Amino acid sequence: MGVIADTVMQNGGEVIGVIPKDLVDREVAHHGLTKLHVVASMHERKALMAELADGFVALPGGFGTWEEIIEVLTWAQLGLHQKPCALLNTADYYQPLLNMVDHGLAEGFLTQIHKKLLLSSKDPGDLLRQMSAYKCPSDGSLFAHLKDKI
Repeated sequence: MGVIADTVMQNGGEVIGVIPKDLVDREVAHHGLTKLHVVASMHERKALMAELADGFVALPGGFGTWEEIIEVLTWAQLGLHQKPCALLNTADYYQPLLNMVDHGLAEGFLTQIHKKLLLSSKDPGDLLRQMSAYKCPSDGSLFAHLKDKI
């Protein structure tokens, strides 16, 4: 994250960080950002990031990255926001997750509408174009397919 933040800043971009105080106390914070919000907890961090963001992109990462993109994707599924959720699928890193989405679709736990909530591309420019053109596909029936399963 630091390398990306530094690159954005060096190219005239704006970077807003949100970090829990306990991580600041462990000297993990990047103090060279345009703005750094220090919050009390990870829950507050995610809520503030979601409020500030125009969309969400997961680059290849670990547990925290996976958890955060799945959470905002779930929020989109629940209709809590209509912002684009996307995967930068560098070197097919997210192919197993995309396969899982297809598996959920095949098993009847997801619909084509759900699948359209998640954008992906190997090319950053293409991904940004998809996000710019994104229209939330929800027609109010995100859970209609589950009536028979409950």
